[in-house]
Amino acid sequence: MSKNFASHADLEEKTVSFDKLSDNAYAYTAEGDPNTGVVIGDDAVMVIDTQATPVMAQDVIRRIREVTDKPIRHVVLSHYHAVRVLGASGYAPEQIIASEDTRDLIVERGEADMASEIGRFPRLFRAVESVPGLTWPTITFRGTMTMWLGALEVQLLQLGRGHSKGDTVVWLPQQKILFSGDLVEYGATPYCGDAYFTHWPATLDAIAALKPEKLVPGRGAALTTPEQVEEGLRGTRAFTSELFDLVKQGVAAGKDLRTIYQDTHAALKPKFGHWVIFDHCMPFNVTRAYDEATQYPDPRIWTAERDLEMWRQLEG
Repeated sequence: MSKNFASHADLEEKTVSFDKLSDNAYAYTAEGDPNTGVVIGDDAVMVIDTQATPVMAQDVIRRIREVTDKPIRHVVLSHYHAVRVLGASGYAPEQIIASEDTRDLIVERGEADMASEIGRFPRLFRAVESVPGLTWPTITFRGTMTMWLGALEVQLLQLGRGHSKGDTVVWLPQQKILFSGDLVEYGATPYCGDAYFTHWPATLDAIAALKPEKLVPGRGAALTTPEQVEEGLRGTRAFTSELFDLVKQGVAAGKDLRTIYQDTHAALKPKFGHWVIFDHCMPFNVTRAYDEATQYPDPRIWTAERDLEMWRQLEG
């Protein structure tokens, strides 16, 4: 293969930031690595996305303990990808909460996704042997769920499909702070291997309609002003929409997948190539866009074997 597979060349440790967004909300970010959100209520803490392993979760816990000694009772999964959820056991939460759609995805493809992502991200699965198995929600919901952490209202919302069919955002309406999961990225390439390109723009519209004043994206720095939030939404929309339009044009012209991939990569690299994990994501993204534009309205399951076969086809 002419390029290092996925993120195999990404071995440099990142600098972690733990940013206070309000008296209740914090963002754990690391220069484009997967983010974790923290919500501190009157009597308990909620963690949104967990890091990839229980050992890696310990650094999040250490930061939480610098600002509160309240118990970590709730873990929310914004969606099902292994790099987001396999650290859940490290928090020993009372509840793990996810959408019913996310649970369905774990049932259908959790094992395959775990093997696939561990193969893609060697650095992000540090101490992978500490993972006890798949992370299963103990509470599921469909559409909307409201929780009260004392006087603090926390809304879990399915605003639509985009990054996956199970996408959930966490919204603090009293403070207008939103945790978007991978529906929004900032300075980082959206991963679209399990995406619904056709639905994603309307889901971004639904996020914008909430008028968040601060937003924690799935990857990238916390967005702390309405202007930065708009920039994050605009960048995610531009990347996903432009990519899908280019792939659809290639399909309409009768081009094969490898040619469409080469054309799309060349077209997007000048504008987006500096974003984190651009070269990792692009083969998966174009393959999914090609599938959606042709015969697969729902994403096919990625396995470790399919990952490598696809990479050889497009990058070999």
